[in-house]
Amino acid sequence: MVLLSLQSGSNGNCIYVEAGGVRLLFDAGISGKQAAERLHRAGRDIAQVDALIISHDHTDHVRCAGVYQRKFGFPLYCTEATLHAARSSCELGRLDEVCHFMRGETLCFGRVRVETIRTPHDGADGVAFIVDDGDSRLGIFTDLGHPFEELKGALSSVDAALIESNYDAEMLQRGPYPAFLKKRIAGPGGHISNIESADLIARCGTRLRWACLGHLSETNNAPKLALGTHLAVNRGMTYHVAGRYGAGEWLLV
Repeated sequence: MVLLSLQSGSNGNCIYVEAGGVRLLFDAGISGKQAAERLHRAGRDIAQVDALIISHDHTDHVRCAGVYQRKFGFPLYCTEATLHAARSSCELGRLDEVCHFMRGETLCFGRVRVETIRTPHDGADGVAFIVDDGDSRLGIFTDLGHPFEELKGALSSVDAALIESNYDAEMLQRGPYPAFLKKRIAGPGGHISNIESADLIARCGTRLRWACLGHLSETNNAPKLALGTHLAVNRGMTYHVAGRYGAGEWLLV
C-alpha cells in the first residue's frame, strides 16, 4: 500500500491511496486540474481512480467533488448528511453516481476494506478512515475535533497514519484569529494540536511505523514546530509532513 498526499490544509485536501490493485481518492478540496496534474507528475492517471470518498462537508474537503465525479467518471462515496450539507455550502452541480454509507460502516473495493470512524469534528456527519488491504493498515485521521476514545484504539491498530497536527496552542492563543474562532479550533469540535497529536502517537503502542502530520495551519503552526513537538515526545518515530500547496512524497505502508 502507498499513500500520496496531493494537498493537506484548510486551503484544500486530497489524499491518494493505492492498495491491492485499488486506487482511491480521499476528499476533493483541490481542483480537478490540480489533482490530475499532481497525480500525472507522480506517474498515475486520475481516470483510473476507482472511487472518491468524502470525509465531511467542509468546503476544503468537498468543494470540487462534483467536478471529479463528472470529469473523471468515478463514483462518489459519502454519507447522506454530508452530501446534503455540502450542497448547502458548495455548488456541486450534477452528480451521476453517488454511493451513500453510514458512519461506522466498512466499504469494500475488491479485497481492500475502508473502515469509517465517527468523529466529533463540527461537520455534519464527519468520518476518519482506515484502509486495510489484508497485509497492512493505513489511518487517515484529520478534522478530528478532539482526541476521542475510538481514535486511540484506531491509531493503535494501524501500521502508518496521516494524522492532523493542526495548531500550536501558544501560536493560536497569541495569533490574529478572533476569539470565537480560537475557541472553535481548540474546542471539542475543532482540530487537534501538535501536542495532542504527539501524545496520541506516544500512547498508541508499537505497531505504528510512521506518521505523516497533516492539516497544519498556516497561521497557527509551522512544519518545523510540528515536527519538533512530536520528536520531543516520540524521538524514535519516523515522521513526514503533508504539504499545504502541493504533493508530497510517496509513502510506503
